[in-house]
Amino acid sequence: MHFISMFYPIVIDAFQMHVFGMDALMELVTEQQISAVLGRFYQRVRKDELLGPVFAAVEDWDEHLERLGVFWSSVMLMSGRYKGNPISMHLLHADRIRPEMFDRWLGLWEITTKEILPPQSAATMQAKARRIAGRLAAAIHGSRPGSADPRQERHHSTPG
Repeated sequence: MHFISMFYPIVIDAFQMHVFGMDALMELVTEQQISAVLGRFYQRVRKDELLGPVFAAVEDWDEHLERLGVFWSSVMLMSGRYKGNPISMHLLHADRIRPEMFDRWLGLWEITTKEILPPQSAATMQAKARRIAGRLAAAIHGSRPGSADPRQERHHSTPG
């Protein structure tokens, strides 16, 4: 992966826009669905034995969920509302983020999106999350999700 490409804003794929058309893509998910996914997902994350301790650093969950909603609105709806840099934000916590955490995060994301969204919407959000996780993992650890040593013990709770 080209180093600079990790820092480009994460926006909709040109291929998807070409195949589905802009209107069809924007109908894949609504702001309300994004909010529902984030609420349930981060309830799980906060209870998770592997991920929960990292997210315990969040002091204001309402503000955090609002910021994440703006981010995912920009990713999924091309709203352009998100003005931050997710890589730099995660680099602040790099010492607490282990490579296997990305796989766990993606697993909880998949469960949650499948529960709340229609199949095409869930698949699109999952694909975008995999790309985001890949960029974050590469920036933090120089590796992609799924590249952790499979013999490494994983501690996590059952989603719920």
